Parts: sequence; structure tokens; C-alpha cells
Amino acid sequence: MSITLPFRWIADRPAPTATVVQVYGWLFDDHGRVLVQDTPDGHNLPGGSPELVDADPAATLHREAAEESQVRLTDPVLLGHELAGGHAFLRMAARIVGFDARRPDPDGGRLLGRRLVSVADVSLLLGWGDSGAEQAAAAAHVAATRWALPVWSPTAPSAVID
Repeated sequence: MSITLPFRWIADRPAPTATVVQVYGWLFDDHGRVLVQDTPDGHNLPGGSPELVDADPAATLHREAAEESQVRLTDPVLLGHELAGGHAFLRMAARIVGFDARRPDPDGGRLLGRRLVSVADVSLLLGWGDSGAEQAAAAAHVAATRWALPVWSPTAPSAVID
């Protein structure tokens, strides 16, 4: 029998006793759109597990975004974390500064699709419920106030980046 742990969104740093097991990013382009990955199982944000080579969560996000989605970032900001069973799943926001040519993820060889969509569409695609809606609001707030991005009315339509 498998047990599903409830995820709880906390708009703050995790407690020192929590183990950070994932770092995922709300990555914004200049038009106020967010990068979402098309995966065989649906959609996801770029990110993954911290590795020994990562100096901090921002380094994990930079590495994972480059490996999975071939995207370069700047100015990562911690939004908060989801907590389940003493494990912290960090969420960050960052600016996209460039896309590189698509290539398979070195961890598993998957070639993930890259889609830029509005913040509202991210919540619909991911299906993360209330926690996802709270993350989206936090990410949009950072993008609008810190980077002056038009998150509530992107200046370009949704697009697939290949």
C-alpha cells in the first residue's frame, strides 16, 4: 500500500531540520511568460534534486534548467517551499536570459519540450491545486515587482521553443 503525503505550501525558507530534496523554478521570459516542460507524463517546471556539485539551491536551479531545458538564468529568488514528511521541495523564480539548442537531459536521456505560457496557464497545466495557485501568485508577484515583467498580460502569446 502506498501512502500519499499532503503537500503544504510555506512562503518562507525551510526549517534547518528539513531535508531539501527538490528545487524547481518559475522561469520568466521578457514577455512575462513562464517556461513549462512538456514531459511524457504531462507538464512540469524545470528543476530537480540537489547534487554534491551544487553550492546552494540557486546552483541546483541553474544546473537543472540547463540540463533539462537548455535555458540560462539570472537572479534566482526563493519563493518558499512545499513540505511533506520532513522533506522540503523548494520553489524559486528566475529570469531567462537565453535558450540553447535542445538536447537530451543527461540524466535519463529525455528530450523535453519547452513551452512558454502565462502564469494562469501554468497553474492549469500543472494541476497542483491550491499549493500551485499560491506558488503562481508568489512567482508573479516577484516577476512584476522585482523585474517589472507584464505577468498579468504577457506581451507575446504562448509559444513552443524548439
